[in-house]
Amino acid sequence: MLRAHHMRKLLIASALVLASTAPALAGPDYVCKGDRVEKGGSTQFTLRRSGGNITVEKGGSTKGVAVQRGSKLHVEVGGSTKATIENGKIEKGGSSWATASDAQRQFDCDGNVAATLWVLFQIGVLP
Repeated sequence: MLRAHHMRKLLIASALVLASTAPALAGPDYVCKGDRVEKGGSTQFTLRRSGGNITVEKGGSTKGVAVQRGSKLHVEVGGSTKATIENGKIEKGGSSWATASDAQRQFDCDGNVAATLWVLFQIGVLP
């Protein structure tokens, strides 16, 4: 028969084994570092900022632009608006689509950049 202190040691050891085999909570896949967006330490995209506008480039080619118009940031591809961002909310066709904080789960960047990248991923322009 196990004594109480042996039982406690067994329970603690079991808990440590279970904790060490549990998957770690994953952080964002992409991280902004200055004008670069990196994944695994490797640059994936480049950001160009001008005023409130954000241009996303990959391999020297513009993939999308977020253009500030009034209080909204319009995410455009080829001159066509795909979504808008305002007060941390991402809208598509006038309907709520997601939030900047949703986007920041995938992109460790400021809210507008994360939201812009998120939209470009959702519509298949990136990666």
